[in-house]
Amino acid sequence: MGTSTRQQRTHKAILNAAEDLFLRDGFLGVSMDQVAETAAVSKQTVYAHFQSKEALFLAFTQALMEPAGDELGKRVSEQSLDLEFEDYLRAFAHQQLAIVVTPKLMQLRRLAIGEATRFPELGATLHKLGPARSINRLEFAFRHYRNIGQIRAPNLREAASNFNWLIMGAPVNDAMILGDAAIPGRELLEAHAEECVRVFLAAYGANPPAYFE
Repeated sequence: MGTSTRQQRTHKAILNAAEDLFLRDGFLGVSMDQVAETAAVSKQTVYAHFQSKEALFLAFTQALMEPAGDELGKRVSEQSLDLEFEDYLRAFAHQQLAIVVTPKLMQLRRLAIGEATRFPELGATLHKLGPARSINRLEFAFRHYRNIGQIRAPNLREAASNFNWLIMGAPVNDAMILGDAAIPGRELLEAHAEECVRVFLAAYGANPPAYFE
């Protein structure tokens, strides 16, 4: 038990060191010697936990992304489907923005873009654990709401993707281009979430305004 606990602490220390270094210096700017020094372990220990720098790079990405998706799933769970459709959309939009639009996750997105050609696995991992996971969750919820007549969407996958990017598009794009200083504050994110819900309901709601018919 003691050995297992020590190994878990060492594993976490290596991932924490990798996170700090990769987010600061990128893939090419970091060596396994630096990771070992920052984590206060030997390089052999780093390689015992992660067979290569590439494997460590992907592991750190997964360690950063998975908790965000898990937290969103916890805050907007299947029990949330008891809400009216508009209230579900509002809860999802507010929580996704609060959890995902953060400096650290925006730094990771910039890193994925910068390494897209050299390290496509990073982008694929980020997409699988981020946007794809959110879109899957929305598609599942939209199927429920279509069954009870609260959404008009012949293509649920497309509707889910549209809502996800309606929420994420502007704040993420600004942060990618302009840096962390462009990340909106809480009040602006909340106002953005409300507007996304209003626009989405106009297009997909069961009772859209007459000019949308």
